[in-house]
Amino acid sequence: MRSFSCHTCGQLVFFENSRCLSCGDALGFDPDAREMRSFPVAADGTLTEPADRSRPEVTARYAWCANVAIARCNWLVPAERAGDLCRSCELTRTRPDETDAEAVAAFLEAEAAKRALVFQLLELGLPVERHDDATGRGFAFDLVSGRFEPVVTGHADGLITLDVDEADPAHRERVRKELGEAYRTILGHLRHEIGHAYWPLLVSGGDELDRFRALFGDERADYAAALDRHYRDGAPAGWEDGYVSAYATMHPWEDWAETFAHYLHIRDTLQTAAAFGIVVDGPAPQLVAVPSDDVDHRAFAAVVAEWLPLTYALNAVNRSMGRPDLYPFVLAPRVIDKLSHVHRLIAGPDVLQC
Repeated sequence: MRSFSCHTCGQLVFFENSRCLSCGDALGFDPDAREMRSFPVAADGTLTEPADRSRPEVTARYAWCANVAIARCNWLVPAERAGDLCRSCELTRTRPDETDAEAVAAFLEAEAAKRALVFQLLELGLPVERHDDATGRGFAFDLVSGRFEPVVTGHADGLITLDVDEADPAHRERVRKELGEAYRTILGHLRHEIGHAYWPLLVSGGDELDRFRALFGDERADYAAALDRHYRDGAPAGWEDGYVSAYATMHPWEDWAETFAHYLHIRDTLQTAAAFGIVVDGPAPQLVAVPSDDVDHRAFAAVVAEWLPLTYALNAVNRSMGRPDLYPFVLAPRVIDKLSHVHRLIAGPDVLQC
C-alpha cells in the first residue's frame, strides 16, 4: 500500500479515510489515478477538487460511489457517472440482507479488504473487469454469510464466494487452529481466490503450461480425489521443503493459488515499507537454502533481497511486544522458484485480457 496525504493540508491520511482529521476536508480514493483526493463538497452534491493546485481554474469533478452508505465505500467515480458503483463495488454481485445487522457488519470488513485487493491488482497492472455472464470474462464476488446455511469460500469461472463470517476474529482463529494454518485473514482469502481466477489468464497453454506443470504439478489430476485425500490424510511429511503452506500440497491449482496469494502479500508489504521509509540494514542471516538453477531468478532476486531482512526485523519487533511472529513462514528453495515464476508472469505480459 502507498502512503497518502491530504492535498489540502499535507497531513498523513490512510487508504480507508473519508475525512482529514487535520483540516476537515472530505477524502476519497480515485482508482484511476490511485491517489487520495481531498475536496469540499459542492452545492450540487458532487465533489470538486483542483486538478492542479498551481492552476486553481482547472478542476476535476467527482462523485461518491453509490455504495458510500451501504458499504462505507470511500472510492470515487467521475461526476458524470454519479449514482454508479466504483471499480471495486461493481465487482460485488451478492451481499447480505440489510436486515441482518451481524452479517452486514462482517460484509463491511470484507468490502474493505476487497478494496485493498483491487487497489493492489491495479497497482500491479493486472486486468480488473466486472464479470460478464455472456462471455464469462471478468470477476464477481458473492460476499455472503454462512450463519444460517453453509457457504463454501471458493472460486468457479471468475465467480468468487467468501463467507463474511471470516470477519469474526473468534471464528477465524478457531478455523485456523482446526486446519493447522499459520495465517488466516479475509484479505488472504481474497488473494487466494483471485489467484485461481487469474490462472487461465496467466497460464494460457503452450510453454507456459509446461513451465507451470514442471513447478506445480499436473493440474489435470482429479481435484475431488485430491480434496478428499488432503482432508483425510493431511499434508505429507516434509511439505515445508516445497510448498508455502500445508494446503498448497492438496492439488496443483491450490499450490498456485497459495503461491499467488503469498506473492501479493510480499509485494504489498514491501510497498508499504517503502512508502513509510522502512529500510532494514541491520543484522540479517544469509539465506542458507539456495533456489534451483531451473528458474530464472534475476527479476525476483531484488524482491527476495528486500523481503527476507524485513521479515526478520518484523518478527523480532513482534516478539519484543510479546506477540507471535508477524511472518510465520519459511521460504524454501522450491517455494522461491514458484514465487519467481509468479513474478515473471505478472511482470512479463504486456497486455492481459480478462
